[in-house]
Amino acid sequence: MSEQSQQNSQFYFSNENPCPYLPNKQERKIFTHLSGHKSQIHMQLLSENGFRRSQNIIYRPHCKDCLKCKSIRVKVKDFKASKSQKIIIRKNADIIATQMQAQVGQEHFKLFKKYLLTRHDDGGMTDMDFDDFKDMVEDTPVNSDIIEYRLTSNNKKKGQLIGVALIDIMFDGFSMVYSFFDPDFAKRSLGVFMIVENILRAKENRQDHVYLGYWVNGSKKMSYKANFKPLEFYKQDEGWLELGQN
Repeated sequence: MSEQSQQNSQFYFSNENPCPYLPNKQERKIFTHLSGHKSQIHMQLLSENGFRRSQNIIYRPHCKDCLKCKSIRVKVKDFKASKSQKIIIRKNADIIATQMQAQVGQEHFKLFKKYLLTRHDDGGMTDMDFDDFKDMVEDTPVNSDIIEYRLTSNNKKKGQLIGVALIDIMFDGFSMVYSFFDPDFAKRSLGVFMIVENILRAKENRQDHVYLGYWVNGSKKMSYKANFKPLEFYKQDEGWLELGQN
C-alpha cells in the first residue's frame, strides 16, 4: 500500500467478536471509510491489498494469532471451467443474465428474504427490512452494478427472477460483493453458476480478475471458493500468490 494512501485514509480497528468461520476463534478487522470523488481509486488500491467493501466501509481481517482468512481472486485469463462446472452451465442454459445499475425493488427484496430464511436463518441479516436491503445495494461510493438472472422458460414477460449478484466494477475486473438466489432452484447450483457466469463475463471483456472475497481454509462455509481455479491469494508483504504456495 502506498504511503500516500495511508496518509489520505484514517484506519480503525473493530472490537473482537466470535469468528463466524472457525470455532473458538475471535475476529477483528481493520477498516476505513470510502467517501469523496477518489473512492473508486481508493477501493481499487485497497482491494489490491486484500481489502473487501461493504457499503461505504472497506475492511480486512486483522486477527490476533490467526492468518487463515485470505483474500482471493480468480485469474480470469487462465480460467477453464471444470467438468462439473460445465454441467452446471448447461443445466442453466435457459437463464438470461442482465447487468444493470445497482437499484433494487420489492421483487429483489422478496427473493433476498426467501434466500435468507431458507439458507441463513441464523444470521443477523434476517432482520433487515426493505430500506436496509436497499442501502446494502445502493449505498455505494464506487461503480457498482447488479446482475439479474431470469428464467426464459415461463410465461412471464420478463422471466422469473431466480438470482441476483451485486458486483463492483474495478479497473482489472469484478468484485463479487453479495449474491442470492431462489432456494426452490437449489438443484441448479445457482451459487456456482453465478460465479462462473461472472468469470466468463470478465473473460469476454478481457479483464484480469474476479475477486471472491475471503476464503478460510478449514471452513465448510468457504470451501466452495477453492473450486474456481486458478486462484490467487493475498499475503501481506508478498502480494498475490497462486493458491497452494506458502
